Amino acid sequence: MPLLLSTGLCLTAVATAEASQEGQPTSAIVDSTRHGGNTVALTFDDGPNPVDTPRLLAVLREHHVKATFCLWGEHVEANPGLVRAIVAGGHTLCNHTMRHDDMSTWTPDRVRADLRQTSAAIHRAAPGVPIRYFRAPYGSWGGTPEVAAGMGMQPLGWRLDIADWEPPGTEELVRRLEEGITPGAVVLLHDGGGDRSQTVEAVDRIIPMLKAEDWRFDRPARRG
Repeated sequence: MPLLLSTGLCLTAVATAEASQEGQPTSAIVDSTRHGGNTVALTFDDGPNPVDTPRLLAVLREHHVKATFCLWGEHVEANPGLVRAIVAGGHTLCNHTMRHDDMSTWTPDRVRADLRQTSAAIHRAAPGVPIRYFRAPYGSWGGTPEVAAGMGMQPLGWRLDIADWEPPGTEELVRRLEEGITPGAVVLLHDGGGDRSQTVEAVDRIIPMLKAEDWRFDRPARRG
């Protein structure tokens, strides 16, 4: 089936240095890739998951694709070796809060404290690795973009959500990806928060289909 084409996120010194090198951070929520065109960025939320994250990493390695992993702090603390495996695979890290709470009504100080705690957990697992992005749980942003940007992290949204958390079955996930993909889209997927075997299987199938249609895999856009 031919693919449908339409026109249509470090709280340590590492982060501070990166932000200063790249210019003033922006609180604009990114939902597109760096290069636009016939590219797509795969992002995975709520891991690491001891069952499905290793399987997903193997699929991405087999297909030579890099992705962005939005890490849930409590899961990071439980699975630090998987954070190192994500980094070893050449993937990008994103702060997805400590406990996956809705932060939309939180004060800036409370948001800042949570993001610091989450990034500290990530850096204990993978010291010195930059955390380039922040993604708000449930897409409930409130005032979090400004706080995250001030800490050197780009707020990371998405353009395509195929609701793999339902989960609707592998065939349906593949169909939603095929029909929903648009040039330059950031795609929201999950490797944690439940059984994500259908997501892993769907990604294993969709990557070669996209490549056959001359799609390329890119990182989300970032200022600087």
